[in-house]
Amino acid sequence: MSNASRLTIEIAGRPVGDGAPSYVIAEIGSNHNQDFDLARRMIDAAVAAGADAVKFQTFKAEAHVSKHAESPSYLADKDIHSLIRSLELDRSWQGPLQAHAQAQGAHFFSSPCDVEAVAQLNALKAPAHKVASFDLPDLDLIDVIARSGVPVILSTGLADWMDIHRALEACRRAGNDDIVVLQCTSLYPAPIELTNLRAMDTIRAAFNVPTGYSDHTIGDVAVCAAIARGACMIEKHFTLDRSLPGPDHAFAMEPHEFKEMMRKVREIEAMIGDGAKSGPRPAEQEMADKCRRSLHAARDIPVGTVITRDMLVTKRPGHGVPQHLREQVIGRTARRAIAADAWITWDMI
Repeated sequence: MSNASRLTIEIAGRPVGDGAPSYVIAEIGSNHNQDFDLARRMIDAAVAAGADAVKFQTFKAEAHVSKHAESPSYLADKDIHSLIRSLELDRSWQGPLQAHAQAQGAHFFSSPCDVEAVAQLNALKAPAHKVASFDLPDLDLIDVIARSGVPVILSTGLADWMDIHRALEACRRAGNDDIVVLQCTSLYPAPIELTNLRAMDTIRAAFNVPTGYSDHTIGDVAVCAAIARGACMIEKHFTLDRSLPGPDHAFAMEPHEFKEMMRKVREIEAMIGDGAKSGPRPAEQEMADKCRRSLHAARDIPVGTVITRDMLVTKRPGHGVPQHLREQVIGRTARRAIAADAWITWDMI
């Protein structure tokens, strides 16, 4: 695979990367609250709001966290092992939830946090796997995920350059070069000033991979800024109601907010354009003709007159000879009488 081709991958036939619209993931995660109906309704709302994909988290407390683990302060000293167990996704739901999402044209995948989860998602032909920031140092898990042969999304909250390098090398050793790397700040919610969107540029330049942004801030400002900076993928936590119980609802985005964010995302993408400066676009041609400046006669110029500099002035409209070609007009002879204030065209001289 060439260096250039690594900057665009495909997820279930959908291009992700250079030249493609940003791929936006509604991160339902553990916000299903172990309620199948709630999970289905969240998929419905996310798709209706414009998400390209819905993502869950597939973990088991016994394999995921030690019983002696400390709880992060944002969880108010809750027993982390018990909390993780209370957030487990019933894995028998994954097939029906996937079918529900696919029926609406959305992709379904997950962050598999153990080898069994990877195998189960592979059996469902999940179109991608996401490696959570906290799991980035687990190179054995990344190796198994990469060997699935589907695109790998690496989130990089808390990571340094060697963490990213080792994770990428694990994927590539496994024969998988379809990778997207997401800038992320692992705080819940994340302060705006720690967003560090420039890291997307540096990751892309250093590792030659498409880059995006996984957002934990409140609101959509960081997402919009990431799109303007070229993020090819966005992940945003999603909930039906921020007042629902559970650790990830309070900083997640509600459906009406997600829909408004998607409107902004697509508008910003339309604004970015192709970067070319090749003159007026067809829609601008009238303005170019009527509102740009060109050479005009400063006074009446009789037929046969040799044109001098003082006979020329630059005015609107732009129908005449451009000003930068003035020296090629000076010294020529008027083929016909040119009235004062008329624009000068090549057929007149």
